[in-house]
Amino acid sequence: MNKDFKSGSPGLPIARLLRQIDPTSMLSIINALREGIIALDTDLHILTMNPAAEEILGRSRLDLAGALVCDLFGNKACPEDVLEETLISGEAIIDFQTTVQLADGQRGHVLLRTSPLLDRDGSSLGIALILGDVTEVTTLRQQLNPSHRLGSLVGRDPKMRELFDLVSNVASSEATVLIQGESGTGKELVARAVHEASGRADGPFVQVNCSALSENLLESELFGHVKGAYTGAVGDRKGRFQEASGGTIFLDEIGDVSPVVQVKLLRVLQERVVERVGDNQSIPVNVRVVSATNRDLETLLATGRMREDFFYRIKVVSLTIPPLRDRREDIPLLVTHLLEKIALREGNSGPPPVSGEALRLLMNSDWPGNVRELENALEHAMVLSRGETIMGPHLPPELRRTEARRVKNLHDVPLHSDQEQNMLREALSGAGWNRSKAARRLGIDRTTLWRKIKEYGLEPED
Repeated sequence: MNKDFKSGSPGLPIARLLRQIDPTSMLSIINALREGIIALDTDLHILTMNPAAEEILGRSRLDLAGALVCDLFGNKACPEDVLEETLISGEAIIDFQTTVQLADGQRGHVLLRTSPLLDRDGSSLGIALILGDVTEVTTLRQQLNPSHRLGSLVGRDPKMRELFDLVSNVASSEATVLIQGESGTGKELVARAVHEASGRADGPFVQVNCSALSENLLESELFGHVKGAYTGAVGDRKGRFQEASGGTIFLDEIGDVSPVVQVKLLRVLQERVVERVGDNQSIPVNVRVVSATNRDLETLLATGRMREDFFYRIKVVSLTIPPLRDRREDIPLLVTHLLEKIALREGNSGPPPVSGEALRLLMNSDWPGNVRELENALEHAMVLSRGETIMGPHLPPELRRTEARRVKNLHDVPLHSDQEQNMLREALSGAGWNRSKAARRLGIDRTTLWRKIKEYGLEPED
């Protein structure tokens, strides 16, 4: 064995590696690529191409040998100036998008890259033209029209269109709204959409995560307190209901609220007044209440963990968000939307293209963490792709092991049951007690997992 290839040896420079590779091996690599490669001479005539290019174009290299490359694109779409720039300057061109006639006879979108072809003496032989078919992703991006959006929500699935209609109808009223859906489906986005489409849009939108605070702290957070109400209350404090005056208060994870706090919230819902902790004076509040949960409230009712009168007060109007696995046709639209969002957040000039291979992997995933998990996967891919086309290997490894990831969702078993406890224990053990990974496997968020760990007293095994 060549000493440069021994295990543990330092990284081998690409140029030296290429000098040692047999030409037959290099040919096998080129033929295995999913991207098309077309070799052009200095007059932009086609010399040859790899199998992927033949598949994309629906023509054999023998049929196209000697043809002008512009015959593939047509005069208006031909990147002749880009190709000539590579010939003159020797500089590669990266990610130039244009259209070409595809194998099915239709025009499709391709992403082009160029690289000069040089002989062993450094003289120009022509250009290597690398093209990837991005027709599917480009077409879906063009199809993302205003009717597929509501605020920050995106979808064209009938279930989502129905939800959009319900939000539009409900927003104009003052009705109390309950939003139900699995973790990561976008319950906060629906709440904001209700607020922004309502007559209270100019008022504040105040969000409270009811599962993140103990009973006493949650009560103070919601209703406020007076000086001396408890240890540490060094002054008067307004509650979130008062802060939301004239707008909307969003009570997330409402299913985790204790019966004691439910009684006090019930009075707010009925009389629109609050009492600060340590005070007996009623303070009027002008707010709309929107709440959300990923829990089965009917089960909480049956077990006595939720009051019946409170349940019916928060559920005047119910909005249900479908999980991502039940609206797979929305995934390409969401990919486009989320990549644009991530690119804007990161200060990039624009979102990178997505290869057909990557899109197929995204479409085939079950997404137990729903849209939130999809966004995390795309952010992971953008980091690895460095702003270039997102390919399959850029996605998280678990997406390429679809069958191995098909674990049962925690929402499929009864709450507060031995099955739930066993599933939690198995997921935590399988993830090495990495809570983020275990939560993704179970289809819940980290806050819910933390609460479940406390509920069952789970600890890592020695």
